Amino acid sequence: MLVDAVSASRQKAAAMRRMSDTIARLKAAQARFAVAGAAPHSSRLSPLTEFGSNPGALRGFQYLPQGLARAAPLVVVLHGCTQTAAGYDHGAGWSRLSDQLGFAVLYPEQQRANNPNCCFNWFVPGDIGRGFGEALSIAQMVRRMVDLHGLDRDRVFVTGLSAGGAMAAAMLAAYPEMFAAGAVIAGLPYGCAASIPDAFDRMRGHGMPPDMRLEAHVRHASNHRGPWPRLSIWHGSADRTVSPSNMEALIGQWRGLHGLKAAEPERSAIGPHSRRVWRDGAGTARIEALTIAGMGHGTPIDGSDAISAPAPYSLDAGISSTRHIAQFWQLGAESGQTATAQVSAAPQDEARPVRDPGAGSPQGQGPGSGVGKVIEDALRAAGLMR
Repeated sequence: MLVDAVSASRQKAAAMRRMSDTIARLKAAQARFAVAGAAPHSSRLSPLTEFGSNPGALRGFQYLPQGLARAAPLVVVLHGCTQTAAGYDHGAGWSRLSDQLGFAVLYPEQQRANNPNCCFNWFVPGDIGRGFGEALSIAQMVRRMVDLHGLDRDRVFVTGLSAGGAMAAAMLAAYPEMFAAGAVIAGLPYGCAASIPDAFDRMRGHGMPPDMRLEAHVRHASNHRGPWPRLSIWHGSADRTVSPSNMEALIGQWRGLHGLKAAEPERSAIGPHSRRVWRDGAGTARIEALTIAGMGHGTPIDGSDAISAPAPYSLDAGISSTRHIAQFWQLGAESGQTATAQVSAAPQDEARPVRDPGAGSPQGQGPGSGVGKVIEDALRAAGLMR
């Protein structure tokens, strides 16, 4: 009896430590949210309307360069937490690049009514499954853009930062036949979290499922059996909001899908940054992963490139992820050039880490009492619960 009582006491103490740790992380997230706001910018985007039932209650914005050709490509861009479509476009510069390369741009935008911090709900199963929630809303926008503007269904691409990166991974998993390729910047693997503590732990790099289970999550997300979209993955080496270990988990998830588990990557340097590439038997680059030296949480931009602008979470690292990703996807007239040709060799201290509220704001799953109410109150105080 005494042994049982001691054991129960230790289990209770451990549970309280875990709960205290969760609440502490929620309070830390609340403090980070306060520094994220960016000044509004004039928008180059116009609204996209009447795109379907929109079960995720998202907004849609579009940009079409003048003289856009029929059967042009489409790039879908997903912003990060606390950001807007216009704000992210101002920093990353996808609409300006489309003027040069001739593709349409679609910007889904989160609404505060869905998430207090305007994060895409990458951690909510009902928002990332095929035919449900925010994932279906984005798919409906894609179909509307293709039909409305006569775009090329075989050249649709998706990218995103942080929460948007995690949602981009979700779109590649739930609708793989819709996308030729994708890019995830400072994001997380599909299906890695489905609860509040798990989501925070994955962002911190703790408790990540093994590669085989992550791969299975993607395979079970649809009836698709291949070929799978190609993938570009980016992460700052000094990211303390979403651990760089998430890049390795994404690589492991998608190497299995592409049948590249045993393949060794090609390694190269772009200035101070490192790049790995995995190719299939035909020599086609299926996965690339870029580690941005000294950079914190954000989208890498090249401050000397007129398409982009430094902003919260658009960090001057001496390399344009926007331009490089477009080249990896083989968009436009520059598709035959190497990504290294236009990249300046910036010193490591040129990348200035900026604190960010995180990839997502995990939400509570219902009312509670006692211990549950303490957690729920903490979530509401941190702005993490509707």
